[in-house]
Amino acid sequence: MRMIFRYLRPFVPRMSLGLTIKFIGSVMDLLLPWILSYMIDEVAPSGEMGRIALWGAAMVGAAVMAWVTNILANRMAAWVAQHTTEKIRHDLFEKISGLSCGQVDTYGIPSLEARLTTDTYNVHQMLGMMQRIGIRAPILLIGGILITLTLDPVLTLVLVCTLPFIGILVYSVSKKGVPMYTELQRSVDGMVRTVRETISGIRVIKALSKVDYERERFAGVNEGVSEKETRAGTTMALTNPLMNLFLNVGLTAVIIVGAFRVNAGLTQPGKIIAFLSYFTIILNAMMAMTRIFVSFSRSSASGDRIAEILSAPKDLAVEPAEREDSPYHVEFEKVTFSYNKTDANVEDISFRLKRGETLGIIGATGCGKSTLINLLMRLYDCDSGRIAIDGRPVSSLPEEELHTKFGVVFQNDALFADTLRENIDFGRGLSEAEIEKAAKCAQAMEFISGLPEGFGHMLTSKGTNLSGGQKQRVLVARALAGTPEILVLDDSSSALDYKTDAALRKGLREEYAGITTVIIAQRVSSILHADHILVLDEGRELGYGTHEELLESCEVYREIATSQMGEGRKD
Repeated sequence: MRMIFRYLRPFVPRMSLGLTIKFIGSVMDLLLPWILSYMIDEVAPSGEMGRIALWGAAMVGAAVMAWVTNILANRMAAWVAQHTTEKIRHDLFEKISGLSCGQVDTYGIPSLEARLTTDTYNVHQMLGMMQRIGIRAPILLIGGILITLTLDPVLTLVLVCTLPFIGILVYSVSKKGVPMYTELQRSVDGMVRTVRETISGIRVIKALSKVDYERERFAGVNEGVSEKETRAGTTMALTNPLMNLFLNVGLTAVIIVGAFRVNAGLTQPGKIIAFLSYFTIILNAMMAMTRIFVSFSRSSASGDRIAEILSAPKDLAVEPAEREDSPYHVEFEKVTFSYNKTDANVEDISFRLKRGETLGIIGATGCGKSTLINLLMRLYDCDSGRIAIDGRPVSSLPEEELHTKFGVVFQNDALFADTLRENIDFGRGLSEAEIEKAAKCAQAMEFISGLPEGFGHMLTSKGTNLSGGQKQRVLVARALAGTPEILVLDDSSSALDYKTDAALRKGLREEYAGITTVIIAQRVSSILHADHILVLDEGRELGYGTHEELLESCEVYREIATSQMGEGRKD
């Protein structure tokens, strides 16, 4: 929580003003019972209507001032909480955006989403409550006790005797409550993950008639969250009835002792009435502090989760290294990598590409093809070996400089709810000519020109109003539009027919001949004319060479080519 409170520093002047106004309003609330007591015991018995009217007007003035100051202070508190949370959410989003893929894998996307939404909401609630009630309640509590001491010290001592029991209660409940809320937020992460999986796979779920199964799975996760929330809420809810019990026992004792003292002439009825009013104020203040305590317990767990992300160390730091003279644009030298740091996902991979050359990568699903792309773009660091671009290790290139070299179509890439033009431009400020050239090469102009709005056609989220082939062509156009140094196509033609795939490859050779291209494919026809072809199996290199060379030297490649294209067929 310490890191979260740092965000309040720019708002200290405004908070100080708001707290001062809140203090004035609280003092006005405390004055009302005292004025009432004075009127009953001193003013009313005198029968002077002028004094009665004067003190009555004083009560009205105090009430109005308390009302106005509290509203003003609450508005200022809401403003501070809103802008503080906005800043926290902005920095948290920026930090999440800068996390390495390894860190995202560690935290999990559902957890990051929950921290950005639920956890920041909990912090927002706490910040507002601390300013609205966190100042008012202690003032009313302490002020009420001090004023009652001036009215009748004996009755005040009866009330104060209940406070140690309340203190023990708050300490005991908080010791159990905070860990429960931490565990609850972890369960919320799991529920978000389940919802994401269900929504993402809704078509498959319906196609396989697994709606009931998914409903039961979600019900189990939801029940787990509900149980943890009930357990935490029940634990924290103990404070309200027990505090009411202690305070009402104290109130009963005050009334009994007060009655004896009035009967003995040791105090006056007005003081007893005022004392009961102050007791109500003190009771409400204690209940308010209980709400603060519950909110703080919940937000404390959320604040720690937010701080964990904000304080996460910078991963994949730039490592200074000298540039080597090299005739190659892209180099892999004995690269080995493992996601879990136990079993190697790719092992001892080496290849070199000159500028403008094309590398095709083929192999079974899960053999490490996409992993090589992740390493080339330094989304992960290799465990051993060397990866270089123009003789410079990728670890020595700043992230922004490195990634601007690439145009990428990932295996499961995304389109956004925006126009076709904006999806291709992707905020890069490209010219209309660049966008049209890329769309033409990607064979996307064929269907874009047939749309009434053309490039202004609005896509739905994830491009669900396009076919699979249309989406892939738009994604290829996006990758080409910035004229990158290195083009990466990760299984980006799987939804294209052979004719369109061939036209795409022809367009790349003619329009973007100077770009170094890496093509991951399941079809031999997509990489048939590549300058180099890398055959992978379980993360290891089985063959490397041209199509003709691999037909002669690599049995696995020859089997794939024969099964897809027929024996002896070249195109």
